[in-house]
Amino acid sequence: MSSFKRDKKEEEDGGGNPFQNIEKTAVLQEARVFNENLINARKCTQILTKILYLLNQGEQLGSTEATEVFFAMTKLFQSKDVILRRMVYLGIKELSSVANDVIIVTSSLTKDMTGKEDLYRAAAIRALCSITDATMLQAIERYMKQAIVDKNPAVSSAALVSSLHMTKIAYDVIKRWVNEAQEAVNSDNVMVQYHALGVLYHIRKSDRLAVTKLVAKLTRMSLKSPYAVCLLIRIACKLLEEEDTANDSSLFDFIESCLRHKSEMVTYEAAHAIVNLRKTTSHELVPAISVLQLFCSSPKPALRFAAVRTLNQVAISHPAAVTACNLDLENLITDSNRSIATLAITTLLKTGAESSVDRLMKQIATFVSEISDEFKVVVVQAIRALALKFPRKHSVLMNFLSAMLRDEGGLEYKASIADTIITMIEDNPEAKEAGLAHLCEFIEDCEHTSLAVKILHLLGKEGPRTKQPSRYIRFIYNRVILENPTVRAAAVSAMSQFGALCPDLLENILVLLARCQMDTDDEVRDRATYYSHILKQKDQGLYESYILQPLQISIPCLERSLREYLEAPSDTPFDIKSVPLATVPTEEEKQATVQKTEGILTIGPSKPIPVSREENYTERLSTLPGIQTLGPLFKSSEIIELTESETEYVVRCVKHCYTKHMVLQFDCINTLNDVLLENVRIQLDPSEGYIILSEIPCSKLPYNELASSYVILQMPEDLPSCFGTFGAVLKFIVKDCDPTTGLPETDNGYDDEYILENLEITLGDHIQRLHKINWAAAWEAAAARGYIEMEDTYSLSSTNTLEEAVKNIVQFLGLQPQERTDIVLEGKTTHTLLLAGVFRGGIEVLVRTKLALADGITMQLTVRSPDSDIAELIISAVG
Repeated sequence: MSSFKRDKKEEEDGGGNPFQNIEKTAVLQEARVFNENLINARKCTQILTKILYLLNQGEQLGSTEATEVFFAMTKLFQSKDVILRRMVYLGIKELSSVANDVIIVTSSLTKDMTGKEDLYRAAAIRALCSITDATMLQAIERYMKQAIVDKNPAVSSAALVSSLHMTKIAYDVIKRWVNEAQEAVNSDNVMVQYHALGVLYHIRKSDRLAVTKLVAKLTRMSLKSPYAVCLLIRIACKLLEEEDTANDSSLFDFIESCLRHKSEMVTYEAAHAIVNLRKTTSHELVPAISVLQLFCSSPKPALRFAAVRTLNQVAISHPAAVTACNLDLENLITDSNRSIATLAITTLLKTGAESSVDRLMKQIATFVSEISDEFKVVVVQAIRALALKFPRKHSVLMNFLSAMLRDEGGLEYKASIADTIITMIEDNPEAKEAGLAHLCEFIEDCEHTSLAVKILHLLGKEGPRTKQPSRYIRFIYNRVILENPTVRAAAVSAMSQFGALCPDLLENILVLLARCQMDTDDEVRDRATYYSHILKQKDQGLYESYILQPLQISIPCLERSLREYLEAPSDTPFDIKSVPLATVPTEEEKQATVQKTEGILTIGPSKPIPVSREENYTERLSTLPGIQTLGPLFKSSEIIELTESETEYVVRCVKHCYTKHMVLQFDCINTLNDVLLENVRIQLDPSEGYIILSEIPCSKLPYNELASSYVILQMPEDLPSCFGTFGAVLKFIVKDCDPTTGLPETDNGYDDEYILENLEITLGDHIQRLHKINWAAAWEAAAARGYIEMEDTYSLSSTNTLEEAVKNIVQFLGLQPQERTDIVLEGKTTHTLLLAGVFRGGIEVLVRTKLALADGITMQLTVRSPDSDIAELIISAVG
C-alpha cells in the first residue's frame, strides 16, 4: 500500500497540467515498456495514465494501434502492484470497443473477479463486463450471480451496475438474475440497495403489473438507502402518470409520506415529484410547498437553490400556491448566491401583486448586470408572465426591457427580450406604439441577422395599423442602405406592406422600391420589382393574395409535388392548390411549446423547418398499392384511440383525407406474449354513400410490435353524406407461440375478432387550418371576389359560458381562430370569433360567429366561400 503515498516534493510541485503537451505517437512509443521482462510499476502507471488521458480528451486510436497497446497491457497482469492493476482494468474498459480479440483477457479477469483480493474484484467485474457480449455472458453467469449477493458492497455494487448496462445487449439472460437482485435489495449498504432496485426495475419495466407489485412491496418496507427511496419515488410517479385516476391511490400516499423522511434528498425528491404531477390539485400541493418553503431558509446553498428553482417552475402553473412563500423569497433577494437571488425575484414577479411590480423591478436593476445570460433569460421570462398578468404595467416593464436590450448579450438573450416585447405588443394594444419604438431603436444597432429579420417582419405587420405609420419607414429604409442582403430583402417586404395598407404612403413607397431595384443583390432586386409591380395595380385583391397573406403551403410537400410533376410531365398545368397546407399549431400546442422552452423562442439559421403531420405520413402512405391515383394527401387527423390502453389488443386510427377519398390507417399492437396474430385486418361498417375500394391487412402482428392495416374508401358525391359513424371490428388469425422466442408452436390457427369503438368522420376531417394575417381585409376581399355568403342564427343549449362555446365551435368546425379571437375576456357577455380554413379541393372558407350570453348562448354564424355547397354544408352541419 506504500505505492499509494506521494513524496512530499510531489505534493509541493503542483500547478499546471502535466499532460497538456503530450502526443499520441510519443505515448504509444513509451508503451513498449509494457513488454519488458522486468516491469517498472511506477513508470507503467504513468504511461497508462497518459493513454487514458488522451482517450478521454477525444483522441482516436486506430484498430491496429489499440490492439498493440491492449496486448502489451495484458502482460502487466504479472505485476502485483495494486495501482497498476487497477489502471490496467481501466485501460481494458477504454480499449475494448476499439481493439481486436479483447476476449483473450477473459480468463485473467475471471480469476481476479473470483479471487481473494477485494481491491481487484470490483474493478475486474466492470472490465470483464465491458468486453463480454451476449454469447459469452452465459459462461460467466454463475460468477455474476455470486458477485451480486457478495458480502463486499463494492463487489456487489459493481456487479449490479454492470448487469444494468448489459440489459441492453442481453436482456433475456439478465432477467434470470432477478432472485439475486431481489436479495441485494435487502442489503444494508445504501449504494447496493439503490443499484439493486435499478436492476429490478429495468428487468420488470415492460410488465406494468410486475412493477406495481414491486413498488407496493418496497413501499411497505423501510429502505435504508435514500438513493433507492428517490428512485422508488420516480417509479411511483411514472405509474401515477400512466393512470387515468386522480392522485388518491396508495402510491400518492407513499410519495406524500416521503415529505417527512429524515433525508433532505428524499424530502426534496418527494416535493419535486408532487409539484410536477400533471393531476396534482392545489390542495395536494400544500404540503410539498411547505417543505420547499423550509428549504428556502436552509443554511445550505444547494438546498436553497433547489427549493427556489422548483418554486419558480410551480409559479407558472400554480402561482396562488406559491404566494405563501413570498416572505421567504423576499429574504432570498439579497442572497450572496446571485443564481438564488435571480430565481427568487423572478418567482416573486410571477406571484406578486400589481402594487409590488415597481419595487421588484428596482431590485432587479441593482444586480441584473452581475448575472449570466442564462439567468437574465429567466428574468425576461418572468417579466413576460408579469406583462400578461398586469397589462397596465406595460410602461415600466417595457422601459426595463429596452434598457436590457441595449446591454451586451448573446443571441438567445436578445431574442428572448425581443420576443417578450413582441408578445406585449400583440396582447396589449396600449403597448404597441412604445414597443415598436423600442424595437426600431434596437435594429439600428442589431448585429444578429435573424433577429433583425424578425423585427422587420413585425414592423411590416403592425406598423401600417398604427396612428402614424410613416414614422417607421425611415427605420426600415435605413436597413436597405446599411445592412446585409438578408436584412435588406426583409426590409423590402416590410415596406411593401405599408404600401398595401396605407394608400397615402403608396407613392413614396413606390419611389423607395424603385431605388431598391438597383440593389447589388438579386434577391433584393427581385422582391422590389415584384412588390412594385403589384402595388402599381392598386388592386386590393392582389394586395391580399400576394403581399399581405404569405404562402402557407408545406415547403417539403411543395418540393415533393414539383419533383413528381417534373418526373411525370403532363399537359395539365401544375396546381399549387394540390399542395397540402403547412400545419397551423393550436393554442394548446403553442402553450406547450412555450412551457417546454420556458418561454424562450430560439432564433437562428440552424433551426430545422418544421415538418407537417401530412409530410410525415406521405412517405409511409406512398408504399401502399394504388395510393398514387388518389392525388396529394390533403389532411391527416390526430391519433384516435379505438381501444383502452390496457387491453390485450391496442388499436389506434389516423384518418387521411384526399380530394375524393379517405384512407384509414389502423395501428395495432398485440400485448399478449404467448400468441401471434396473422392476417390482421379491420372490418368496417361504413355509413351510407361510402364505398370500400380496398383493404390492406397486416400479415403478422408479433408481441409488442406495432404494425398497420389500411382501408381505402371513396367518399360520397353528396357532401352532407361525408359525415357519419363507422362500426369497426378487428379480425385476425390467432396462433399460440413460445413467449421467449415468439415462434408459433403450430401451423394451424383459429379465426377471432375484437370489437372496437365506433369511428366518427367529422367536418373537421375535411378542413385544413389557415392563418390570415389580416382577417378583416380577407373578409372584405372575399365579398369583392363574389364569394357566396350564408348566414343563420342558433341557440346553443349545451353550453353555459362563452369560453366553452368558443372552444366547442373551434373543435367542431376544425377552422383556425384568427387574431386571438379564441380568447374570451373575463366578464364579457358578447364575443366575436373569427375563423378561416380550406376545405378539401383547395376551397377557402371564412367564418364569423357572433356570440351573445343571456339566458343561454345565441350564435349568429356567417360563412363566405367561393363554393355555395361548401357554405351550405357548414351552415347545415352546425344546425
